[in-house]
Amino acid sequence: MLYPKIPLAQTVVQLCKLKQIKHIVISPGSRNAPLTIGFTNDSFFKCYSIVDERCAAFFALGIAQQIKAPVAVICTSGSAVLNYYPAVSEAYYSDIPLVVISADRPKHLVNIGDGQTINQPNVFQNHILYSANLKLDLKDEERIPQKEELPIFKNIENKLERLLGLQQGIQSFNEEEVNKALELAVFKNGPVHINVPFDEPLYELVDKLSVQPKSKPLELKHPKLDQNEIDDCVDEWFVSKRKMILIGVLPPDAINEDLINELASDGSVVVFTETTSNVHHANSFPSIDKIIAPLDDVEFKALQPDILITFGGMIVSKKIKAFLRTYQPKEHWHIDPKKANDTFFCLTKHIEATPNQFLSAFLPNITHVTKSQYFETWNSVKKHRSNRHKTYLNSIPFSDLTVFSHVLKALPAKSMLHLGNSSTVRYAQLFNLKPSIEVFCNRGTSGIDGSTSTAIGCAAVSEQQTVFITGDLSFFYDSNALWNTNIPNTFRIILINNQGGGIFRILPGQKNTENFDTYFETTHNLTAKQLCEMYRFDYSYAESEAELQQSLTSFFSKSQQPKLLEIFTPRTTNDEVLLEYFKNIK
Repeated sequence: MLYPKIPLAQTVVQLCKLKQIKHIVISPGSRNAPLTIGFTNDSFFKCYSIVDERCAAFFALGIAQQIKAPVAVICTSGSAVLNYYPAVSEAYYSDIPLVVISADRPKHLVNIGDGQTINQPNVFQNHILYSANLKLDLKDEERIPQKEELPIFKNIENKLERLLGLQQGIQSFNEEEVNKALELAVFKNGPVHINVPFDEPLYELVDKLSVQPKSKPLELKHPKLDQNEIDDCVDEWFVSKRKMILIGVLPPDAINEDLINELASDGSVVVFTETTSNVHHANSFPSIDKIIAPLDDVEFKALQPDILITFGGMIVSKKIKAFLRTYQPKEHWHIDPKKANDTFFCLTKHIEATPNQFLSAFLPNITHVTKSQYFETWNSVKKHRSNRHKTYLNSIPFSDLTVFSHVLKALPAKSMLHLGNSSTVRYAQLFNLKPSIEVFCNRGTSGIDGSTSTAIGCAAVSEQQTVFITGDLSFFYDSNALWNTNIPNTFRIILINNQGGGIFRILPGQKNTENFDTYFETTHNLTAKQLCEMYRFDYSYAESEAELQQSLTSFFSKSQQPKLLEIFTPRTTNDEVLLEYFKNIK
């Protein structure tokens, strides 16, 4: 096997191998050549080549999201590393172990006007778990004195010893830093940055390793549940007649089904589940906005919980955020092993545990059910809203709402659904999905910038069929995501093209002006047809409900290429249909 000659490159590659980091996403460059050589010459690693660093980082994030393990991204020096920042921030807020390994210039070449050079150490400092800024190896000529130096130094052994000790110190420091970064990525479940300076020559090879780094686990422990805190929760539970469970972003199977059954069978409990929660139960309330949007002040007060328990990550529904900020519970407990966002400005407890750990300790103490009509009252509202929902859908013209109704019904069972941000994820919240469908969305920062790349990363390592539903601005923004040779033929994109940022027509603001169309909605006449030809996607389109229904009959079937279905909806109708929807479901 061939290895890069530079000991620092060997150290990084070997420690990634010892930590079982198999997936390596590499963007081309010269300064990162020693790392590229090291990773691509070792069959242990599965390497991917993606030119666009922003797409590469989101692609890696998608892989890490699926395998629930660290994935490394490798880039050259300079602005290349800055293109990782959107995915790094998403990984930071979504708790995904992304390992950024950036090559760098030596210190003496920084800030002197040398090309492709920026200040890279700690560049992600506000959105990173750990930054390891490694030290440059001594050059061969620095380690071993040359013959012409012998007359100058009276005691050559002393110099050899000094230089050898210096290199050993550098090697020890670098090993310690890489070990720490990789351990924290796993333990704290988030992004880390390893900045690696290399001096030329960069492409030299050797057939034997010159260093043998060792994997050193950190002594890290998760906190244990405090029984006194559990007892306090039990006491509060028994004296409260209205308990609300709100579940945000969670991976599939994050909460045991038996525990959800026990919670949802309590008449004093309502369980609100977002589409991204991957939690399904007959007694849960999966379309939050259908319940919240039409309520008046009296009804809001009737829904106001005594206790709010939140699980999972970011909450999509603006309506429930506004409700709980105005009609605050007496107690708000957030259950998460890492962090607690005070989303509703009334957080009283952060219990550092997984949902399963907390519920397994808490529920056995609930010896009797509190008498309450809380669930029955709101379950009757849910049924009424559901009936009104169906009636309204049968009465509307072809629009985004119509599209989501048909598309979500047509999704294959046991498929993986990725949702773009902005309008896409919000429309999906209005519908019930098949319980076997796994749902993902980049809700850490809720950006549109890397949704396609993330979905492709997931598809590349998943045996399930992956379906990505996206809006037009998000899709065209991340169109370089399709410049990827790792897209499986089973991958499907449903592009809803309403010729602009449709969500801005729903938000407050003056519509139908030149200023609004240009700077907010950003209207356009783009289509994905030419992109599909260039990237070898099967392309089809629909412009009516009948065409959409016809297209969906075969869209998910086997094919020799991935497929994209572009659905054109009327730009100036969608907002009217959606706003009227919330009036009609009351």
